[in-house]
Amino acid sequence: MTRRIAALMLAAALVAACSGRGLTYDQEIAGWRAEKDRYMRSPESPVPAERRESFAPLHYFHISPAYRIPAGLEVIKAEEIIEMSLSSGARRRMRRVGVLGFTLQGQQMKLTAFVDATENDMSRLFVPFGDLTNGTETYQGGRYLDLDRTATGIYDLDFNRAYHPFCVFNHEYVCPVPPRENRLKVPIRAGERLPAS
Repeated sequence: MTRRIAALMLAAALVAACSGRGLTYDQEIAGWRAEKDRYMRSPESPVPAERRESFAPLHYFHISPAYRIPAGLEVIKAEEIIEMSLSSGARRRMRRVGVLGFTLQGQQMKLTAFVDATENDMSRLFVPFGDLTNGTETYQGGRYLDLDRTATGIYDLDFNRAYHPFCVFNHEYVCPVPPRENRLKVPIRAGERLPAS
């Protein structure tokens, strides 16, 4: 099983786990996190096999609805390919799909959404981002969000679902590094974090 397929299976499992009706927002996010902890101890986990059984639950910032905000996607009409840096020092060709515009903490911000340039499937957007917590409270290389494409162009940008790349748990994984255009100049204290030291 390729790492990409494993990541897609994780995303599908997490969506299925959180699709129950009647849950509060906090319960939905808590369920999503519990499902990810189960995944991290499963045979598909990026965690090395000898560490899976004893793998501790992931660490998160407190759930905050203030970090769940609507964002509008301005689609990029012409095909724009960039060479995104990877944690290995290599580069991966990624296609810019559009720019997500949103307001957080009273400030106008934007993040570029991507898909792998070799993929024909445009149903899921990849949004790697950095912020001022990187290197202290979160992984120095940044974190990720995944978004399902919408017909309206309006997206539920939920930083409570921000997650660390798999290379945090296993150095054999190669992870995209958020480009400069996706480096936010604010701390995003939501989503996955490093253990408190």
